[in-house]
Amino acid sequence: MNKHEFQMRYRLHQLSAAIASAPTSYLGRQAAVLIPIIEIDHQLQIVLTQRAMHLRHHPGQISFPGGKVEPTDLNAIDTALREAQEEIGLSAENVEVLGLFPPHKTFTGFEITPVVGFVKQPFELIIDPGEVADCFTVPLSFFINRDNRHEVFHYRHGKRYHVHFMPFEDRFIWGVTAAIIDLLCRHVTLD
Repeated sequence: MNKHEFQMRYRLHQLSAAIASAPTSYLGRQAAVLIPIIEIDHQLQIVLTQRAMHLRHHPGQISFPGGKVEPTDLNAIDTALREAQEEIGLSAENVEVLGLFPPHKTFTGFEITPVVGFVKQPFELIIDPGEVADCFTVPLSFFINRDNRHEVFHYRHGKRYHVHFMPFEDRFIWGVTAAIIDLLCRHVTLD
């Protein structure tokens, strides 16, 4: 799938609200993440980060650039773009925002809004070691292949929940990040 086909599929399909989310009645701390998609050698890649080990929330986990909504942010898009600039040096001017997915509630008390965006030009990676241990890309085609997207059930307080996971090389992508990737893949492939 190339950039043009991805954009057409993303815009033509009705937005799915079917994201595996923690069923909580509380309003979580608002956060947003950017799903940065970049074309490298005619192949779409998703940019992911590995969180620093000293972080309080989700240390060492694979994630998208993103974080908590700040009072100065105008909206979820503003938050996601600001965080991408701070964490990996991806400027807002270099991102074409395609849209947003529904917020995802987590058991850890966050309500995360995923923002889908294309990286327009290659950029110099500037990692903030206070937040990010590593940054890497994974071909979108790897995730689109249904055999690479897995899910198990987890029981919490007597209720059953879906937990998504996607091993890639020596990395283990799971939880919210994997659920968002699964939703993105289902959205652009009608899977």
